[in-house]
Amino acid sequence: MLALILAGGEGSRLRLGEKALVMVHNRPMIAWVLEAFTEAGCEPIVVTSYKTPFTRNWCRANDVAFIDTQGTGYVEDLCEAVEISGEDGPLFTSAADIPCLTADIIEHVLDSYRSSDKPACSTWVPLTLCERYGMQPRYREEIDGVAATPCALNIFMGSLVAEVQDELCLLLDEPGLAFNINTREELAVLEREFCFVRPC
Repeated sequence: MLALILAGGEGSRLRLGEKALVMVHNRPMIAWVLEAFTEAGCEPIVVTSYKTPFTRNWCRANDVAFIDTQGTGYVEDLCEAVEISGEDGPLFTSAADIPCLTADIIEHVLDSYRSSDKPACSTWVPLTLCERYGMQPRYREEIDGVAATPCALNIFMGSLVAEVQDELCLLLDEPGLAFNINTREELAVLEREFCFVRPC
C-alpha cells in the first residue's frame, strides 16, 4: 500500500531546522518512519514543499521517493500529493515526526482497517499515555469512552480525498505513539525514553 509521509511543514515551534531531519537516537526522525513502512511492506513516498528543501535533498541523497507540493497547507498538500500519485484506492498518511512508529503497529492498523469495511481509518492513543510522558496534545476527543488524541497515522481512499470519509476510529495502547514531537522538551523526553517505547 502507498504511504504518504507528510514532511512539508517548517517545524517552527521546535526551532531546530526542518523537523523531519531532527535527529532522534542518531537518525533523522523521518528515517525511523520510512523504515517502519518499508518493513511493513508499504511503498513510502515523502511529501515535501518549498519550505523543506533540505528534506527534499535528503530524499534525493538517500534514494527515497518524494513528491514536491506547493506548501499551501497540510490538507492542500495532501490532496495535491494524492492527485500527483494517481492513487485512487486506500493509502496510508503519516506525519514525519512519529519516530516510534513500527512495522507491527502499521500491520495492526491495516488489519483492523481491512476488517472494518469502512473507507477510512484514524488512529488514537489514550491521553493517559501522553500525560505519562509529559506530552502536550493539541486535540482531544472521546474514542470508545476513552479520552484520546490522534496519532497522525491514517488510512483513506485516494479517490475520496476531498470528501469526508466514514472512518474507523482505532484506539491504540501504544506508548510510542504518544510522542508527536513539537518542542525541544518533548524531544528530550523522547531521547530518554526511546528504547523503552520502540525497539532500537
